[in-house]
Amino acid sequence: MTISPELPATPPAAAVNFRTVDLRGRDLTLAGLRAAVPRARQHTVADAEQKVLDIIKAVREDGFAALSDLALRFDGVQQVHPRVPAASLARALAELDPAVRSALEESISRARRFADGQRPRDLDVELGDGALVSQNWVPVSRVGLYVPGGLAVYPSSVIMNVVPALAAGVQSIALASPPQKDFGGLPHPTILAAAALLGIDEVYAIGGAQAIAAFAYGVPAHDSGPALEPVDVVTGPGNIFVATAKRLVKGVVGIDSEAGTTEIAILADSTAQPGLVAADLISQAEHDPQAASVLITDSEDLAAAVRSELDRQAAGTKHSARVCQALSGPQSGVVLVENLEQGIAACDAYAAEHLEIMTADAPAVAARIRNAGAIFVGDYSPVSLGDYCAGSNHVLPTSGTAAFSSGLNVTTFLRAIQVINYSRAALQEVSGHIVSLSGAEDLPAHGEAVTARFREAR
Repeated sequence: MTISPELPATPPAAAVNFRTVDLRGRDLTLAGLRAAVPRARQHTVADAEQKVLDIIKAVREDGFAALSDLALRFDGVQQVHPRVPAASLARALAELDPAVRSALEESISRARRFADGQRPRDLDVELGDGALVSQNWVPVSRVGLYVPGGLAVYPSSVIMNVVPALAAGVQSIALASPPQKDFGGLPHPTILAAAALLGIDEVYAIGGAQAIAAFAYGVPAHDSGPALEPVDVVTGPGNIFVATAKRLVKGVVGIDSEAGTTEIAILADSTAQPGLVAADLISQAEHDPQAASVLITDSEDLAAAVRSELDRQAAGTKHSARVCQALSGPQSGVVLVENLEQGIAACDAYAAEHLEIMTADAPAVAARIRNAGAIFVGDYSPVSLGDYCAGSNHVLPTSGTAAFSSGLNVTTFLRAIQVINYSRAALQEVSGHIVSLSGAEDLPAHGEAVTARFREAR
């Protein structure tokens, strides 16, 4: 999240102003629900887009010189070449706290087991004698994985990006994370250690939108060092600038989703524990002042109790100022609904990155949700579990894009290639249909390409 110097400064801690959106008594369409639920102000997205376009243009035109300028501008780092030396990766792993290494290894193990189970099987369908159509899953050749590193350190995101790419069989993996002034212009050593633990040796100290641009278009070799070759797919979470950059390069490369600033929604009823609800809302608010924390409930008593808990818990948490700003922003608040049915409709309209279900019969309620990046069921499945050690992936779609996007998974790095293998007899059997359809579409040469195969040899 290297563009944070251009974000508003985090104010001192203050009381939480957790606003209320009351949907009770309102019969809203899907469009109405989408307009009513809390969201970040749209002008922020427009402002980010122009800044990102300028960054992409600079990287495409000036390559490593632009990356060096941007590292100085956004990160305060003097940079000759962004490639992290192999010795720095090895040293970071050797010096890693043993307890952190153990935690990373457990997270890797669980993520690998889940990722290995996700790989789809190749498929052969025989449509007739000699008529075979197959679908083969083939990994992309090269991927660029982004790991944020602005207001916090995310070695867990190294795991979430790398493990499914490895499970897919990707052979060339590059990773980028913002340079850190406190660490000699390299990414945070824990991020480097996680990369080394996974065997990733192509790591770059590049942050924000410029990292996405460098991956998408590549950077030619320069006096300062070797080329950064373009990739086929870019994945990874980040702030609004990273998400915007991914959207703007989509089509040049594939992307996982627009995984921008984090968000949590909690669907809760009167059976929920206010202290747990508040703790989980705060856990995501501490990521970023722009993080979204939303409670959807049909219980006014629960909403009031959660507000009290937010005031109490936010005052005592380490990043209190950041948390209070996030919880008080237009992207956060309580959504009061008439009943569970309207609550589920509001959840589907919001399409949360993370959705917790804290209701009676939570598994049954969770099964009815259609739109969410990931669903966390019951009191003992908090988002923090998914962030680190559930085995699931925490790189998830944000800003409502979970209505049409999936979280990062093995298929993000795979392509389904269809293979058609017909014999002479099998083609002849459908040749008349092909001629008829090609004529109906006024594309007679299509039919001729078939009938030519059955003419007498000249």
